[in-house]
Amino acid sequence: MKRIFALALLTAASVWGQCVMCQRTAAAQNLARQRILNTGILVMLAPPVLILAGFLALAYRRSGPSGPPGAADGDPKS
Repeated sequence: MKRIFALALLTAASVWGQCVMCQRTAAAQNLARQRILNTGILVMLAPPVLILAGFLALAYRRSGPSGPPGAADGDPKS
């Protein structure tokens, strides 16, 4: 968990990064429109991130020991 938090802090600065076309468009706009453009970019980023998080959560849940509960403990009754 500490690694994920550290990674999030390291990548937080790049969240506001834009492609060249978006950056030039934002530079030509006033401050309010720049904020709207940045918000729109973040809104478009949310679905892929949530889908990836869902796949990772599913993979994590399925990576546990298989079999009935107690089988991993070496219990001969299970």
